[in-house]
Amino acid sequence: MLAINPFAALPATIPPAVMQAYVVAMIVLVAAGTLFDILHKGSARYFFDNWRRSKGRARNELGSGALASIAVRTAVVDVLASGEFCSARRRVAHLLTMYGFLLYVVSTVVMVFSRSTSDIWPHLWWLGGVMVCVGGYWFWFFIRADVAAEGNSPLRLMRADLFVLSLLASVTFGLIWAFLQVNGGGGAMVFFALYILATTVLFGSVPWSKFAHMFFKPAAAFEKRMSLANGTRANLPGPADKPEQFGSARTAPRHY
Repeated sequence: MLAINPFAALPATIPPAVMQAYVVAMIVLVAAGTLFDILHKGSARYFFDNWRRSKGRARNELGSGALASIAVRTAVVDVLASGEFCSARRRVAHLLTMYGFLLYVVSTVVMVFSRSTSDIWPHLWWLGGVMVCVGGYWFWFFIRADVAAEGNSPLRLMRADLFVLSLLASVTFGLIWAFLQVNGGGGAMVFFALYILATTVLFGSVPWSKFAHMFFKPAAAFEKRMSLANGTRANLPGPADKPEQFGSARTAPRHY
């Protein structure tokens, strides 16, 4: 089952060109939604304004070598290793979801356009989907700030949850559909329709969800590291020599 391309096993009523056109449409929706989000919220203008202000108030001049070093640390620590998360559980869940999503999307595109059933891409598709489910459901039920720290119900829904919920729905319905499709189970096309619906919501709701944050966060992390290196610290005070301790020294606070 894990070696079979489920998209190649679709009925003849859904020709390859239709699925390929759908994938292209989703890519266009992500690009258009991200561009709209940038223009609507002014994210790019905010970033470049901060960049200019930071350079104007810099106490330490940063050369090209220092900027390159900051860029490398940002890519390795903040992007590839999700270094902004202090909690080990939150970081692991985020890394599982992030790398699983990348594997899942890339292998989906390859399988839809190649229709191959004899290479490693189906294995990577299943692996990526399982990683998304493990990291995403772990985060949703046990790690979310409003659940772990504030005691709210894990079933409480907000618009900010649109990205993670549509992602989990897309991957979950996709895996169920693929299992039924490959094994000849009934109801496969019902779950395929739910899979397409959830995927359309995931990629079509970029302006209203946190999807575009994956493109903004590296730039924000780079600007933060640069402000620390040039001494401006984004107008924030430096760390205290003896920071005040809140709560009991015997019990670690549960915060996000």
